[in-house]
Amino acid sequence: MIAAQGRRPLAVVFDLGGVVFDWRPRAVVAAALPARVANEHDAAHWAREIFQGYGGDWQHFDRGTVEPDELVLRIARRSGLHEHEVRAVIDAVPHALKPLPQTVEMLRGLAAAGTRLHYLSNMPAPYARHLVETHADVFALFDGGVFSSHVKIVKPEPALFEHALARIGAAPHECVLLDDHAPNVEAARALGWQAVLFTDAAQAADALRRLGV
Repeated sequence: MIAAQGRRPLAVVFDLGGVVFDWRPRAVVAAALPARVANEHDAAHWAREIFQGYGGDWQHFDRGTVEPDELVLRIARRSGLHEHEVRAVIDAVPHALKPLPQTVEMLRGLAAAGTRLHYLSNMPAPYARHLVETHADVFALFDGGVFSSHVKIVKPEPALFEHALARIGAAPHECVLLDDHAPNVEAARALGWQAVLFTDAAQAADALRRLGV
């Protein structure tokens, strides 16, 4: 299922990590913790321990209700990692979020065609600030957007989608979400949005064409 209503969207709403910016948590952990990660199994284990599937402590970070210093302590106590190891991972994340060239090319094409573009991202405040300051050219392509940490709500909670709609000034069926996290796509569809599970820019562009974008 791609379109909830089968109508041409008024706005295309992009997730950021894994869609507009490269996001490979296992690679981040492997690079930051070379003494802990000898293979893919180790990388997967520590990624689960640290990021918790974006729940738990990390979700509080995304929500903007815990600061980095407290997050370091929480993860270290829970995981058995040393605090300096946890800090290394947390500090590495924003620098790993590099623009995905094919998605940026798609954004430029959509913007040139007059498509309204917004972002809706679960993103801790320090990372959001880093991205906006470092990649101003990418954010200039958007008409606006919402970071979870700025409003203290996270996807897939309905309230964040409702907040985004109010910012965009559109009804749910007038928006299409591109997101690489299936629970977010499912939540958007349940609220009447059109939504596409993002795998890569070519697949997403094809899905948008079929939606009339």
